[in-house]
Formats: sequence, C-alpha cells, structure tokens
Amino acid sequence: MPLTAATAAREILTGLHDVMARKGSAQVKLDRVVDLIAEAMRSEVCSIYLLRDNSLELFATHGLRKEAVHVTRLAMGQGLVGTIAAEGRILNLAEASSHPAFAYRPETGEESFHSFAGVPIVRRETAIGVLAVQHAEARRYDDVEIEALQTVAMVLAELIAGARLVDGSDRRRGQRDGGTVRLAGLKLVTGMAKGSAVFHQPRIVVEHTVAEDTELERARVYAAFRKMREQIEHMTREAEFGTAGEHQEILETYKMFAYDEGWARRINEAIDSGLTAEAAIERVQQRTRARMQEIDDPLLKERMHDLEDLSNRLQRIVSGRMGTAAQTGLNRDTILIARNLGPAELLEYDRRRLKGVILEEGSLTAHVTIVARAMGVPVIGRVPDIRHTANEGDVILLDGDQGSIVVRPASASLSTFESRMATSQRRRAEFAAIRNEPPVTRDGLRTTLMVNAGLAEDAASLGAVGADGIGLFRTEFQFLVAATLPGRESQHRLYKQVLESAGDKPVVFRTVDIGGDKALPYLSDERDEAENPAMGWRALRLSLERSTLMKAQARALIEAADRRTLRVMFPMVSEPWEYEEARKLFEDQLEWARLAGRPTPARVEFGAMLEVPSLAEMLDVLLPRLDFLSIGTNDLTQFLFAADRADPRLALRYDWLSPAILRFLRRVIREADAAGVPVRICGEMGGRPLEAMALIGIGLENFSITPAAVGPVKAMIRSLDASAIRARMEQWLARPPRDLRRTLTEWGKKQGVMLG
Repeated sequence: MPLTAATAAREILTGLHDVMARKGSAQVKLDRVVDLIAEAMRSEVCSIYLLRDNSLELFATHGLRKEAVHVTRLAMGQGLVGTIAAEGRILNLAEASSHPAFAYRPETGEESFHSFAGVPIVRRETAIGVLAVQHAEARRYDDVEIEALQTVAMVLAELIAGARLVDGSDRRRGQRDGGTVRLAGLKLVTGMAKGSAVFHQPRIVVEHTVAEDTELERARVYAAFRKMREQIEHMTREAEFGTAGEHQEILETYKMFAYDEGWARRINEAIDSGLTAEAAIERVQQRTRARMQEIDDPLLKERMHDLEDLSNRLQRIVSGRMGTAAQTGLNRDTILIARNLGPAELLEYDRRRLKGVILEEGSLTAHVTIVARAMGVPVIGRVPDIRHTANEGDVILLDGDQGSIVVRPASASLSTFESRMATSQRRRAEFAAIRNEPPVTRDGLRTTLMVNAGLAEDAASLGAVGADGIGLFRTEFQFLVAATLPGRESQHRLYKQVLESAGDKPVVFRTVDIGGDKALPYLSDERDEAENPAMGWRALRLSLERSTLMKAQARALIEAADRRTLRVMFPMVSEPWEYEEARKLFEDQLEWARLAGRPTPARVEFGAMLEVPSLAEMLDVLLPRLDFLSIGTNDLTQFLFAADRADPRLALRYDWLSPAILRFLRRVIREADAAGVPVRICGEMGGRPLEAMALIGIGLENFSITPAAVGPVKAMIRSLDASAIRARMEQWLARPPRDLRRTLTEWGKKQGVMLG
C-alpha cells in the first residue's frame, strides 16, 4: 500500500481530532471513527469491540452488518477478538478461519472476508477493547498498517475512557476499579498491616494523546533523551569508581538502550503520526510489551524488562515527575508498592506512616529485605500483578505471616482483618505494661533480654522496648544502604551515636558480615559468585583478606568507645586461628591509638559467633580467649541440617525444636558455662516464646532478639518455672518424643506459660 505508518495514522488522527471535538453521542462518534479508519486504510471492514458487562461487544462497524452492532458478543479469550483482548497481543492473519481461536458469528456477515488484523485498545496497561480490520483478499497486513492501527487504538482508548463506555475491569486480575482482589506472594518479612496503596515511583497515565504541535513534542522528547543519557552516564561513571549501588551489567544495558537509535527513531515516528511525546513513548512501550510476550529466552526477556524500566524513566522525565513517593512525603498510613527497592530508598520513608511493602520482585536475601526486617516493616515479594491490580489510594490489607494481600477489601474481610490487628494491639499493650519489669522466671532466675539492631534509631528506643541492651549491632547495615564504601569518619559517627543513645546499657558490635548473599557492588569480586553464597567468601573470611577494611572499622570503633567499654564480636568464626588473627588486628589498632594519643575505650571485650559447627569441636581451645560467646542460630541450623532456610520446600527440615539442634546447643552452653564464659543466642530462634522456653530448659539465660519479640518473650519468662522446664527437657532429650514441638506446647499450656 502506498502509505507509511505515520501518514496513515496522521490522516486518521486528524479526522479523529475533529470527531472528538464535535457534539454528539459516543455511538455517533465511534460510527464515524470506523468509517474514517476504513477510508484511510483502504479497508473493507473496520470494527470496534468494547469490554462491557465482562464480554466484548461489537460497538461500531464499517463493512459488517449493522444489525450485529450491540448483538454480537464474545467472552474474554473467545474467538480472535477475545484472544486479542485476553492476551493483550496483536493478530495478523491472511486466513482468519484457519486460526484455532476463530469463532464464526453468522449475524455479522463476515464469511466473505478472509484476512484479519486486530490490536488491543489499551488503557492503563489493561485491554478495554479491540480494533480490527478485515479484507476479502487473503493477505497479511504490512507492518506499517499494524503500527497505524496501534497508534489509532491508543487515541481511541482516551475517547472511550472519557465517554465511560467500558467496564473498569483489569483483564488480568478481575475488577481493578472497585472489586476485591486477593493476591499471594513470597513472605519476606512477617507482620500485618493496613494502609492506602502508594506507588514508589508515580505511574504515568497518558491523558493527552493527540499533538497540537508536532515539533514541540519532538523537542520535548529530544530534551528528555539528553537528560536521561546524562543520568545514565553519571551512574556509569560512579560505577567505574566503585561508588554506585547499581550493578555494572545493568548500567551497561541501560547505556546501550539509551543510545539505541532504533528506539529513538520509533518514538520519533510515533510523534510524526500525530502523538504527544508521552503517547509516543507509551506507544513504543506497548510494542515492547507485545514482543516480550513472544519471547521465551529468560535472558532476552530480562533485557526487555530493562528497556521497559528505561522507558518508564524517559516517561517520567518528559512528564516532569522524577521524584519518588518518599520525596513528596506520606500523609497517611501507607502500603508501598514498587517493582523493587534499594535499602537506602526504603530508609527515606517516614517510618510512622510506612506500614508495609509489596514488591513485584524481591527475595529473602535482598538488602531491602534485611533492612525492612530490622525496621519491623512487613514485606511481601514476587507479586507481579500488583501494579496492574491496585490503584493509588486503594485500601490494601497485607498479611506477611501468610504471604497474602487483599486489594479493596469487602467490609467483612476488613472487619475480620481489623479484629486480628486489634487482638495483636491488645497483646502489645499487655507487653508494654511489663516493659519496665525484669525478665525473671517464677522461681527467680534472672535472664537478660537484649535486642538485635542495625540502625542508629534502634539504640534510642531501648527504653521503649524494655531491653537490657543491644546484643548484636549489625555494622554491615551501614554498608548495605550506602552507594559507596563508608569511610572511617562516617563509621565513627554512627558507632558514637549508638553508644551515646544506649547510655549505660551494653552494646555488642559485630564486625561487618558482608559478602555471600550480602554482596556489595563496590566490593564485588568474581570469586564471590559462589553456588552457595552462605558458605562462601563472607564475614570474617572476607574481612581478614581485606584487612584495610577491618582496620578502618577497628579504629572507628576504638575511638567511638572513648572511655567506655567496647564489646566486639567476630562473625562466622570456623577455627580459633581466625579469631586470634582478628583479635590481634584490633589489639594492634588499639595500641596505635594509644601511642597516637587518640581516644580509646576503658576496656575491650572480645567475643565470637558460633555459626559454623566445626567451631564447637574447638571450644576447649577458644573459650579461654573469649569474654563472651554468641550463637547465631540462623546460619548454624542450616549448616547442621544442610537445609537452605530460604527454600520453602525445606521448611520442615529446618525446625529449631529438633532434638538434634537442642542437644548440640546444650553441649555448647554447658561447655561455655564450665569455662565461665557467658553465652547468648543471637537469632530468630530466641525470639519465639516456645523456642525460648526450650532454650531456658537447656540452660540458656541470655538472649538477643528482635525488638518486637522482647515483649512476648519477657511475658513467657515471667510466667515460667525454669527449674521445672529444665527437669523436663533432660527427660525429653534423653528419650525424644515423636513430636517435641507438640510436647513442649502442651506442657507449656498445662503450666500456664504465656506462649502466644
């Protein structure tokens, strides 16, 4: 055909602009629209199907029988039209009847037409109808014709939505604009939350599609491309100097796309057809999404995802909406929605308003998950449909304990959820009432309840929590949220702030536990890409190799502890010589500080974390050199059971109340007690009342747990008879019952122990 996509589309858009400006009903306008399209494309048939009452209704046609209008209906997925709408893809067929989805409708008189082409009419990434053309001649339509149809369909979407002619349904998930939708995802951080949906990055909805000044729109796109390229170049330069948080590979892909002349040309061609800058970018983005549906190769599909991310960035630049929701501020209880988040981005949000997070991606080992857990913010990941299901401001119920989400809940669901939250709040009020009471058992055993922390604010809230101190300060958090390696001065400021906020309560600093599943882009190493990162080059192994990193941290800690007691703990010690080497490095820095007249601690206490089972066989050598011992039950248990704790299939193999782990821990506790070395549990196990009761039963007296767990564990301790549980644990571990968890639960209930 002697026309280009731009010429055909521009001819139609000019006519559409006139039609939309005239008075008249939507029916009259769409009747005129199909005539315009048929004439411009030299097409024998042009039809518009709209989504009404959950089916696709023939709303206007040129070429088919007029009596079929508002009579012919196809369900989603039924026939060629239903397939296009359900799958959001294009069909271009030389012989329509040969397609397996073809459904003949005799009332339309379509039997004389062989070729068929149809494109979805998309509004906010959701198909709301189908635009189709047909010819008697059996032929495939040219690319320029298909592109013209897609451009016209985009403008039609604006007209149709403005006239309120279609359902407000999300074809991928049911009713988006009013109905309740339930989604499931991956449990990343437990907890319950209710709030209004807020998108981390604003979703740009193209409201104006037809350009009034083509050259002005082209200039806007050129300016946006320049700004986007400057941003990518800046991030790439930072990455080259080791100061960017983004991975180099992604940045190189971004750079490749940012300078892709083909991408820029396609956007320019869309502007030539008469679209605004925003509509042109969206038009090309729709084409990208259509191609993604046809791609099976996961690597290529990931690259197309990167192009979509970059398209979103370009769209935000041209629309002047570059800020995130954190920068504009939260004004209500919020459930934050994002494709993914960095830990620094999460920390920008107001913790009083941020109630929960839903991620399209996300993983258990992601940095943002680690930080969210420390903040006490429930998170659910792997929810790919959330962005297409929720609208800004929708009420969302997030249950991180179950991994479930309810969007726009019905009153019954909302009432049930709020009742559960009220019960949880009442329990928190009960725990707050004993906040200032000591964690002493009924028979007088004084335990210590300390907290795990990683943020400066955690130290200031020790009194509000009712904790005895910080038993594990994760110094790596500062490294995880930073785009560049924190210098000694910034580390010193953080450690000094934590110690001052804690006052006379003890703080145990764990040296950086990075590497493995907590990889840092600015400390990347090809050797770090291990098949099992938890057992790889991480924690003390990495710190000893990169001694300058550990020396800087040692000096920062030593000077920050000025005239106070400094408590330092080394992570993932597998043999005594590693501990000795790390301790010597600290002692050398301490001597340097004294000779240089720098501030120094009043005394230094050194400890080790027992996470690697091999260390338990060397405690007779190590204990005489320790001031305290901490047991990291998270890693220890997965190493003992050879069970990855991130794999849900192994959940039953990863039970802290297994007699095997309890016998192992009892042996370690007894050996440390005999040597006069205090031993503490630092891990999720100690933060669960039932498990904490069992730990007291095997002789443990010191805990370091999450702040949220202090109240429940303290309530359990104050209702427990320590001597009674210790006597029973001896019997149960000598002759383990079939289900020790059930046995402990039943015993606790009979004894009146507060377990939940």
